[in-house]
Amino acid sequence: MNLAAFKTETTEDFYRRLMAARQGYAFDRNIEDTLARILSSWTKGEGNMPDWLGLGEEGFFLMLQRHFPFLDSSEFINPGRPLDLSRMDEVEDLRQLLNQSRTGHLQSERWMVDIVIAGCLGSDHLWQDLGLWERPDLSKLMMQNFASLAKRNDKDMKWKKFLYKQLCEAEGIYTCRSPSCEVCVDYEQCFNSED
Repeated sequence: MNLAAFKTETTEDFYRRLMAARQGYAFDRNIEDTLARILSSWTKGEGNMPDWLGLGEEGFFLMLQRHFPFLDSSEFINPGRPLDLSRMDEVEDLRQLLNQSRTGHLQSERWMVDIVIAGCLGSDHLWQDLGLWERPDLSKLMMQNFASLAKRNDKDMKWKKFLYKQLCEAEGIYTCRSPSCEVCVDYEQCFNSED
């Protein structure tokens, strides 16, 4: 595809091209749908993902080759931003939490760990930072890749808040003074709509 055509292509058009370029294995369909949404948004400058989605250049192109082998990977120009290295302690804590909760042992889940971590370093709701199209896309991603962790979010807490709450609880830090979320004065901030 030439550069002029690429620039006029919509996010949804690029998503459709990605899905047409999939390997085609039925068991990969859900992860490829999620990745295609993230990639199409990232490529069009939407969301708030860093360089190479946080995978590093080599990991990024390995992920593309694995899931979208029939797409010309030279179309990808890195529109991201550098990863915030000042938050590396936080990154390692998130990595440990997500790795402990991985549903299986697939390479795709290891890539998804890095992608979710990179999204957590953004400043908006996690689904928006990832470039997903709506919050249920993130819930699906979490359930597919980190089922044991996702099941613990049984009150539908906002995902980024939920992940950081898990980190705090693992360290024995309980900043909320309310006996339960339902009676907390900050309930609306944690559980209200992310739109």
